[in-house]
Amino acid sequence: MSQRKRTRYVVGVDLGGTNIVVGAMPEDGSREIAMRSQPTMSQLGSDAVTGRIIQMIEDVITITTAETGAKRDDFLGVGIGAPGPLDRERGLVVVAPNLGWVNYPLRDMVQSAVKLPTTLDNDANCATLGEWWTGAAKGARHVVGITIGTGIGGGLILDGKLFHGASDVAGEIGHTTIDSTGRRCKCGNYGCLEAYTSGPNIADRARESLTGEETSILVQLAGGDPAKITAQTVYDAAKQGDVVAREVVRDTARFLGAGVANLLNVFNPDVVVIAGGVTAAGEALFEPLRAEVRRRAFKPAVDACRIVPGILPGSAGVVGAVATFLQQHGDVQPSSALA
Repeated sequence: MSQRKRTRYVVGVDLGGTNIVVGAMPEDGSREIAMRSQPTMSQLGSDAVTGRIIQMIEDVITITTAETGAKRDDFLGVGIGAPGPLDRERGLVVVAPNLGWVNYPLRDMVQSAVKLPTTLDNDANCATLGEWWTGAAKGARHVVGITIGTGIGGGLILDGKLFHGASDVAGEIGHTTIDSTGRRCKCGNYGCLEAYTSGPNIADRARESLTGEETSILVQLAGGDPAKITAQTVYDAAKQGDVVAREVVRDTARFLGAGVANLLNVFNPDVVVIAGGVTAAGEALFEPLRAEVRRRAFKPAVDACRIVPGILPGSAGVVGAVATFLQQHGDVQPSSALA
């Protein structure tokens, strides 16, 4: 009598500037289990944030074992997606401006605490790989992923493989320059794409657009306090026809369109996946974004490419962190699992 194949699991961690999301998946990627989210609270310091990641991993393992009947031995390991340039070989977050981290040994801190093999990759790489594995870019060969949140990250899948570059910095799309004398970015440069189209910078541009003379519901939606305007406030106001908010969304689309057009001309992808809170703007963002790309990029590149929102809201980073763990541990992941 044949024994049923043992199901094995991987825990995925998506560390962002605003939230930490942790969940588990079986190695075939068939479902998401025990997804949990908590605020990052980076102001508490790197060790405090890492401590909370470790606790969330343990909680997810406990919940997964209760729901599936798995044992701890059934967990292959932990994949972590973290922001900023990384040194994957040494497991370091080299610099994460939105967290204030420099040369922080995140992988080894987690690995020594949970006693499971742990891998580290860029959070936007993970989100891109997640959308490629089970999401909006499934089946594509060449994919550019852009994640828009507290910052802007990017990921590149070329010929079906995640591309890291010579020193793990490939895909830092948020820090490509779209205006050499433009807004100052947290990285210290001027005119970065992130300085215009990240969530906080969308909110900043909306506040700057309020002269006090126009009729706008932005402040009203923010509870009467302009300081509380967020990117989501802008999207909500735009959907209600607010003139100021709609102009901010159109400008955001134009900035993103310029950045995406550059990427089309360089990488000629099948799919560009845009994920994160900005997708809440819907076609008010995507229609002018695609128009800007058509205006700027070569026609054969435009014709070959779909520009789509991600379909794994809130979980793409976790899914991709699981996928990167499996890819880095080829001994436990058959090639067909990530086909």
